[in-house]
Amino acid sequence: MRIVFMGTPDFAVGALEAIVQAGHQVAAAVTQPDKPKGRGKGVQLPPVKQCALKYGIPVFQPVKIKEPEAVEILRGYEADIFVVAAFGQLLSEEILTMPKYGCINIHASLLPKYRGASPIQWVILNGEKETGITVMQMDRGLDTGDMLMKCTVPLEAKETGASLHDKLCEAGAKLIVDALPKIERGELKPEKQNEEEATYFSLMKKSLGRIDWSRDAVSLERLVRGLNPWPSAYTYYRGKTLKIWECEPVQEDDGLHGRPEDGGQAKACRPAENEERTGRIEKVTKEAFYVRTGNGLLKVLQVQLEGKKRLPVKEFLLGCPLAEGEVLDS
Repeated sequence: MRIVFMGTPDFAVGALEAIVQAGHQVAAAVTQPDKPKGRGKGVQLPPVKQCALKYGIPVFQPVKIKEPEAVEILRGYEADIFVVAAFGQLLSEEILTMPKYGCINIHASLLPKYRGASPIQWVILNGEKETGITVMQMDRGLDTGDMLMKCTVPLEAKETGASLHDKLCEAGAKLIVDALPKIERGELKPEKQNEEEATYFSLMKKSLGRIDWSRDAVSLERLVRGLNPWPSAYTYYRGKTLKIWECEPVQEDDGLHGRPEDGGQAKACRPAENEERTGRIEKVTKEAFYVRTGNGLLKVLQVQLEGKKRLPVKEFLLGCPLAEGEVLDS
């Protein structure tokens, strides 16, 4: 088929490469405009643009895809189908109905759950056991179109936003290549989404990463994993941002009493009730430090202090010794 591919970030690159390698003709790659990068104001090319240039695919970067001029350029490609993956702009009805087979979206969740811009991170934050990819026929709603194909991806116990992103990118690439010939042959039966099961999660903001120590340790550990690498989970230590990259939830008894892996370094006992405070560092060992949460303790294993490198706590403590009783985010 003759395809116009619409996408912008790394998540979309795997699908574009798979479509090219499957022998489809990609008439154009439509992506967001280049952006200035850093203080030097150099130009940052969207990952999809970089991929398209590698394969000699024409690139179109409209500021607003719905503008009449942009619509006419799309029409000029005379594509059989538009394939969309995290493009970043909404399509008009005119665009949706332009190609023979319409517009197909590769969405990183098992619809109708986790509609919206950040499904990868939210499934981790919410403690889901599985997620997946849905190839859907686009309509004017946000991720509301009929479903054509799905594949399921299980979540590992230590799944991060980064690792799940890569798994879903690979799964999406395989699924769209499988779906395209079936769409052309009319073999796929569209399935309506059950609106009663639908959930929606908006684009993540950096502020979501600020750790609220009054939450329970289990949900905070998921926050750390889900927001890795962006926007990352963070707190404050002596006025500086302290990012937490790896941690484990532990029970009160396990956290405050010596265990073999602590190397006999445990010193703290459970504080008197009137001394308890969320965010308080209850114990420091050679390998970790333990922070009180609203329910349980968070065993912190890897951190990054503002302006410094990301380090295992064992190395971090060599240059920044923490004191038991200090309070984070204060």
